[in-house]
Amino acid sequence: MAYDRPPAPEELRPVEVFGNSARFLHDEDALADLADARAWLREHGWPDVADELDDRTRRELVQAREAIREHLAGTGSEELNEHARRLLGVPQWQRGRVGVPVRGHTAAERMVGELVAALAVADLSGTAGRLKVCQAEDCRWLYYDRSPGGNSVWCSMDVCGARHKMRAYRARRRDS
Repeated sequence: MAYDRPPAPEELRPVEVFGNSARFLHDEDALADLADARAWLREHGWPDVADELDDRTRRELVQAREAIREHLAGTGSEELNEHARRLLGVPQWQRGRVGVPVRGHTAAERMVGELVAALAVADLSGTAGRLKVCQAEDCRWLYYDRSPGGNSVWCSMDVCGARHKMRAYRARRRDS
């Protein structure tokens, strides 16, 4: 399946890309094992994280990805808050823009901190509300909702939306 939505704005694109390191609909997870995770990290601009990656850190990256998904889906923010407490400093303004300093002893901590900081700044500006998680439980793909009303619920109407409509249709036919 090809996802045909335009990518998120530049400031949220790394969050979207990291969140989509798993394609649950296709049972694919780029962070499922060390070799794949290292290759994916290098391919997506985080070679320093790939160089230091061990299995414990790989699991932490998966947890961070799922914490971001949960926050964006509105189902929980506690773990994301923990990352923020541990990895982010006090917001600072420079050249008319707000930035959130990132702390971290490892490249993986700095990467997660940068993602959480980008999400925090976007939340403050109101743009993060358009970065959404597909409501299909077996998909959960991140997409940026550019619809005028900002009310899209599926990553793709042709795939997840159509599957949902077909299930609802079959359920109505079965019940009648």
